[in-house]
Amino acid sequence: MSETLIVRAEDIRTARLCFQGARPWFRRHGLDWQAFLAEGLPAEVLAATGDALALRVIAEAERRIAQTGTGG
Repeated sequence: MSETLIVRAEDIRTARLCFQGARPWFRRHGLDWQAFLAEGLPAEVLAATGDALALRVIAEAERRIAQTGTGG
């Protein structure tokens, strides 16, 4: 069984997106911004939004994992 990919705040930065826009995006999608900052969120939660920017951030998380070899 594979480990769950956890998307973190650093992945938003690496995707060159801003936190100022991310906060309302999380609110629109019913996601907890503070919990995300503290713990991250599973990639499948973000992917379920179907949003292209979410997929971009997930791709950065996948790159981070590939480079560091550490999961969630």
